Amino acid sequence: MATDTLGKEHRKALREMSMTIAHTQDAELIEDFFSSILTLSELETITARWELVKLIDQGYSQRKISEMLGLSLCKITRGSKELKKKNSAFARMIDTFREVEATAK
Repeated sequence: MATDTLGKEHRKALREMSMTIAHTQDAELIEDFFSSILTLSELETITARWELVKLIDQGYSQRKISEMLGLSLCKITRGSKELKKKNSAFARMIDTFREVEATAK
């Protein structure tokens, strides 16, 4: 997990942000927060990674995802491996996304 390499203060800040975002339950505020705290490049990076995880979950091939999103196969392979891990955070977030999508319909 990438947070294993974070320093103590960064881990603390990540936990604080995660708890605050989870508590907020205001999608517009969270989007505004991300747009304020992240650069355009950072937003593009994390949104592309979210898209790739959704596409992997939908059964698209890694090569097709690479064509669609312009990402390296290395990044896509990493996402695929993370999605397959036991108790994967990616998989749990995709499950949550499905729940959100189902209730929005």
